[in-house]
Amino acid sequence: MSHADRIARIMIQLDDWQPAIWRRAEVPLTTTLKALHDVIQAAMPFDDYHLFEFRADGKRYAIPDPEWDSLRDKTYSAKTMRLGTLFDRGITQLAYTYDFGDDWRHTITIEAAADADPAAEYPRYIDGAGRAPPEDVGGIPGFELFLDAIADPKHEQHRELKRWHGRPFDPAHAAEDEIQPRMQTLARRRALGKAGFEKSRSQAR
Repeated sequence: MSHADRIARIMIQLDDWQPAIWRRAEVPLTTTLKALHDVIQAAMPFDDYHLFEFRADGKRYAIPDPEWDSLRDKTYSAKTMRLGTLFDRGITQLAYTYDFGDDWRHTITIEAAADADPAAEYPRYIDGAGRAPPEDVGGIPGFELFLDAIADPKHEQHRELKRWHGRPFDPAHAAEDEIQPRMQTLARRRALGKAGFEKSRSQAR
């Protein structure tokens, strides 16, 4: 059976934070690392404002940047490396970093691979816990300050940070009302892409 017929169940967990902030999702093994980045952004959720990278098999995968390569290590394209290729090499864990300023580091674990459900659309969100940090909150120290301040009306930065965030923030709530529509958008985009590909193949015959 080809990768096109199989999915991976993945666990996404924010590093260095307790209680754990995590998400579980199912994605096709044909998913590129760039597409996996899109899934992580939808699942946490983040807003995809910043750069990202994956580290796996001793290599860095991201959007290639000649400046980065000249100063640091070689970058391999996240747009061409597929999750199934890494899985076939025995790699079941990847490091993912989003926003090199706030430095949100995650561990991505492939928990299992299975046959795809023909009736399901992928990627799909399964479950999760904890609210992901707001964009540009200032990394782990800034997130700690943010949570302390919004929880305490007497905190000197309570009003400022509530106004900055602009909406309620419940650290125990995974924001599934935001996650599900984002994941469904990715699934619809993938379904349209597959339909377009199949149409072009049939016309070429």
